[in-house]
Amino acid sequence: MCPYADAAYGPRYWNTPPHARQGFPMHISTPQSCATVRMFAQQLSSTRHGARLARLLAMEQLTAWEMSPAVIERAEHIVAEVSSNAALHGRVQGRDFLLALTLDDAAGTLRIAVSDTRGECRPAIPQGPCKASVGPGSSVTSTR
Repeated sequence: MCPYADAAYGPRYWNTPPHARQGFPMHISTPQSCATVRMFAQQLSSTRHGARLARLLAMEQLTAWEMSPAVIERAEHIVAEVSSNAALHGRVQGRDFLLALTLDDAAGTLRIAVSDTRGECRPAIPQGPCKASVGPGSSVTSTR
């Protein structure tokens, strides 16, 4: 005799039609959290209007991603500063700047990047010890 004959998932369970079975449904998977990385990028003109638009677009995107108001406020200040720097100091005829936002839910980080849209002359990364936690930038805010 099978030791599982009277168990909940014994032969009587499997020999009955699926709609008449009692117990945990085997076809339902356990919910798992999947790590998502959300990205937003927009090319803008190197003008004061482009810098203002970058700030407004960043705020709108972070609100759509349901970020906390404190993080949105900090990010607004950072985007305003770096985009105005791109518009005022990086102004070259015919060049725009690119605003990129990357939200990594698993790591709990928001990356804000403003760069020149033409890549033939990238700035040199300084050599030597860097005080930042990762890469040439520094960690400013956390989404946690």
